[in-house]
Amino acid sequence: MDQQLLAKTFVELADNLVADFDLIDFLRLLTDRCVGMLDASAAGVLLADQDGGLRVMAASDEQVRLLELFQLQNDEGPCLDCFRTNTPVIIHDLTREIGRWPRFVTAAHRSGFGAVQALPMRLRDETVGALNLFRAAPGPFDPTATLVAQALADVATISLLQQRTTQRSTVLNEQLRTALSSRVLIEQAKGKLAERQGIDMEQAFSALRGYARAHNRRLADVARALIDSSEPLVGLES
Repeated sequence: MDQQLLAKTFVELADNLVADFDLIDFLRLLTDRCVGMLDASAAGVLLADQDGGLRVMAASDEQVRLLELFQLQNDEGPCLDCFRTNTPVIIHDLTREIGRWPRFVTAAHRSGFGAVQALPMRLRDETVGALNLFRAAPGPFDPTATLVAQALADVATISLLQQRTTQRSTVLNEQLRTALSSRVLIEQAKGKLAERQGIDMEQAFSALRGYARAHNRRLADVARALIDSSEPLVGLES
């Protein structure tokens, strides 16, 4: 494990405690760093909306995003169980769980995943979502990597909930509603950019994110500008 990158990640996550941060970009940072540092092929984040329903808020690649959506649509899988029980669900070999989650295991196998661990995003008794780490090959997860992943999930949860200590309890729900709307805009912009430039959805997202960061703008604002053609995005649309 890259100790310098790990330390940098905790600093970046903690820095968002006092900043008006971009939630989508923040959660994508979490998934990317889990893949980059830990024993994972892909990662995703599910968060609960104001009605308690789970939504896909971030994924390290398009394939795992679609698998997470499939899990929600079919109402079965380790990530849902993790959220509902507020406990980690660690599966070393998904093929052994075909009777438990028949549709999810089949879809995960088609997507190239053989193992998964779902970790609750919680603070004390409150669970806001789940961090899900997928791996291509079956086999036990590194216990140290699991502890680090849970620590990252805990820090991210504190970032999401910290405003509740000083503001009304509706803050998180408003933030999530805004993030969900932003997610729709970003998906539309990804599709438009991918079609226009002949690239895949993951490359389109990377281009949008890179442009937003380079120009110190929110992802959703860049996505809206691209969809509406309301302003020139030099270097992105060329």
